[in-house]
Amino acid sequence: MSLLKLSAPWVLIYRQINAMFAKDPDIRVVFDEENAKISLYVADCEKAAALDKILIGEYTFGNVILSVNVVPPNGITPKTKTSSADLFAAALAKNRALSYIRAIEGVFSNDITYIVFANEVVQYFSDDLSDINGLCSTLYQDIAKSIFKEIHGVYFCTDVLGENGISFGRPVGE
Repeated sequence: MSLLKLSAPWVLIYRQINAMFAKDPDIRVVFDEENAKISLYVADCEKAAALDKILIGEYTFGNVILSVNVVPPNGITPKTKTSSADLFAAALAKNRALSYIRAIEGVFSNDITYIVFANEVVQYFSDDLSDINGLCSTLYQDIAKSIFKEIHGVYFCTDVLGENGISFGRPVGE
């Protein structure tokens, strides 16, 4: 009988983070499994500062604590972004996984920010026995819910494609 070895949950978090930023030319994700540490090397100071505020920095899996660290480039510390829309816009700038961001002020006295991701299936290896290739097939919005902090009024969505397969780039009906 062959040995069955499944990916540890901290490895799956790494694969999710790596999948989210695979299309971002400013970010390189490095995983140190031995020390349970994920480092995001970011080429832009403003992006690094925003990511540091919105990424979950630590995950606990029993006796394993996975840390997620944002490593900025050498340079000037940027101005702090205040709104959720500005934070996500800076953090996801140049990332082709992002379709657009829509901020709406004063909905029932609350501000709402929609982070709308590209309408495509994202796959990463997860040792999923229900998939013939061992892959997890998901959407960017689902990955975002796992790796970004829960922020009141911020919602992750998937873009709608028109008949020709091109993004509307705006909400349907607008």
